[in-house]
Amino acid sequence: MASTMRQPTLETLGLGSVLDIFRNGRLPATAESLVEEVFGPGNDRGSLVISGANGIVGAGKVMQLGSRLMPHGVRMVALDFPSAPDGIGAKYPGLVAAFGQANADAIMGNTVRMTYDGKHLPAELSSMKPRFLLEAIPEILDVKRAHYQLFNEAFPGIEIRSVTSGFPAKELGVGIAHPAFPHEINKIWETVEPGSGAIAKLLWATGLIPIPVGDAWSFILDVLFCGVTHAALMYHDDTNMPVWKIDKYVRKLIGPNPTRAHDAIGAAGANFLTWSCLHHLSETYGPLFKPTPSLEEKKATGQNWYPLNHFRPLVDWRLEGDESAKFSTYILGALFQMTSLMLSEDRGHLTHMNGIGELCAQFRSGILAVIRKAGADTVVNIVEDFHRHRPDVAGGAWYPEVFEKIGDPSWQQLYVNAEHDGTVGVITMARESYNHDVDAELNRAIDWLKAEGVLRVILTGDFHLSTQMVGADTSEFYPALEDAAAGMAVAGPWTRTARRLNDEFDISVGYLQGKRALGGMLELLLHCHYVVSHEGATFGFPEVTLPVVPGMEGCHWPFRKAKAEDRSRVLHMLLTGRMVKAADAVGWLIDFAGPAETAIAKAYAVASGGDHGLVRRELETGAMDGIPDVAGLPPAGSPGSEAARKAILDSVKASCGATLAEAAEIQARHSSEFMTSSFCRKGAIGTEYTKTMLI
Repeated sequence: MASTMRQPTLETLGLGSVLDIFRNGRLPATAESLVEEVFGPGNDRGSLVISGANGIVGAGKVMQLGSRLMPHGVRMVALDFPSAPDGIGAKYPGLVAAFGQANADAIMGNTVRMTYDGKHLPAELSSMKPRFLLEAIPEILDVKRAHYQLFNEAFPGIEIRSVTSGFPAKELGVGIAHPAFPHEINKIWETVEPGSGAIAKLLWATGLIPIPVGDAWSFILDVLFCGVTHAALMYHDDTNMPVWKIDKYVRKLIGPNPTRAHDAIGAAGANFLTWSCLHHLSETYGPLFKPTPSLEEKKATGQNWYPLNHFRPLVDWRLEGDESAKFSTYILGALFQMTSLMLSEDRGHLTHMNGIGELCAQFRSGILAVIRKAGADTVVNIVEDFHRHRPDVAGGAWYPEVFEKIGDPSWQQLYVNAEHDGTVGVITMARESYNHDVDAELNRAIDWLKAEGVLRVILTGDFHLSTQMVGADTSEFYPALEDAAAGMAVAGPWTRTARRLNDEFDISVGYLQGKRALGGMLELLLHCHYVVSHEGATFGFPEVTLPVVPGMEGCHWPFRKAKAEDRSRVLHMLLTGRMVKAADAVGWLIDFAGPAETAIAKAYAVASGGDHGLVRRELETGAMDGIPDVAGLPPAGSPGSEAARKAILDSVKASCGATLAEAAEIQARHSSEFMTSSFCRKGAIGTEYTKTMLI
């Protein structure tokens, strides 16, 4: 019988657990089988209709779904009014950039554009055999309901999903597939699924990320996105601080630029959608969500929040003391109160609720991670302080008792889960970048497996929220730009965690299920005794381009597992930042690459002690000689990258020239010292730090 720290998010889709995937040696669903279930067999395959196809959402989904469904013989029908601007045509250059001219033309050639008057469907639509309607028309309830009736009468049994950002399924009468912005590239969809859940499973099988949410007004994403906008505008209306300044401080505090985001999306449409979400929320839950006068005005005028030629550079100032505390109270107090409402209604798996804020609303840390770090008492005090500033919102939608559960596993393991069957454990990571929260949760997962007596483990992504492993969360390095000791405080503990995968298990297997593993995440995987990947993945050390020096033992650990003649390959990766395909990395960086199901079965065979045919590459623990220089490198491209090359090479020689026991401290010191250099402070991380934190 399997045990788990908390429910795997994959189970919320009806797709079992990650442990099931490895034990069964295959993925739980395939795109072809689900295409057949939704659109019919190949000899009678129906089409996907997107209505409102020239709008910002509809056009984005024509691109995203069209590229995924074309290989399965599903035609796309883009339906809109004759007068609608050509939103699809505007997306075409992006399609060419992503897929190349020939593939972009093939995708567009598989898309049939039709127009209608809103009351009668085109006669030729019947010949396309519509099986699935994705509705992206304006947020007017009666219009939407009439639209569904039109399709249900013409095509009985058709699957219908609305992309609505606010109306729940119980109001619409159809299921929900609410996509996150930007609509052509963001893979997240909030779903409310009737029946078998075939549409959500189809999205998953085609590489998208469906997230089941509770059927409540504005679901999760728009409570967070509209909520942080609303909090900022409450502060704006109460203090008269300009929105551009508020945006700066919101970005510093939690991550997003809420009013700037509305302008980027398109102020007229975004202002209306935010107003609509807040208006309906306020009718159900009270004054906490009542749209502010400034939003009412912008909804009516459609104007941008950032006026052209405004005086931002000339009239800047800092928030100090009580002003700064008041600002934090407005933003966090409102968000904490709104989150208490979502928790009280059980709107979603906690990992989902936390992840939506990061993946869609641009929070640096998900709202639940922020709450967990603060602690229940502090959170309650902040909300009560917020109520003293805004007593009008204190009367409802406040459930402080929900924070009493912070100690539960569902709260404590927001990013990292562990499962086992008594013999093999699987540790899954639901965050694509490594930070202090992931590090702490990974340690708890390792502790739990060891306490359960499980000493064989697979480390992998969660086959759901995490579609790649992009490396360290670079915001973790901000303090290290000013203080080398802060860099050591990151590199040291993270290295100790990574070494546990090598030191504390009989067998550990790193399995890459996503499309790439980079930087710190690759360093983490390499600490496993074996690394297995599907053949379509790539690996890389992009640190030289940032520029930084690897701090989780990338400057010596892979050299210690490679043959002498292969060490120049590792060095070339480090000094150029170039990616390596999984198949080309076998034998010197990783141990196996193959088709997904073959690789999954291989990883489980290794972990379980089955017949796998791989030879474990030994780790050199002594001081090493013969680290080669790489001649003929391409130009570094910038003084920062050139300096990073030298610093990385110095770290490689110093840490490889020491024993394994000595090398951890040596490489961490090299990494942290370079972080304080002018090259790093002027690079990508330093620039983002200056823009985000130094205001």
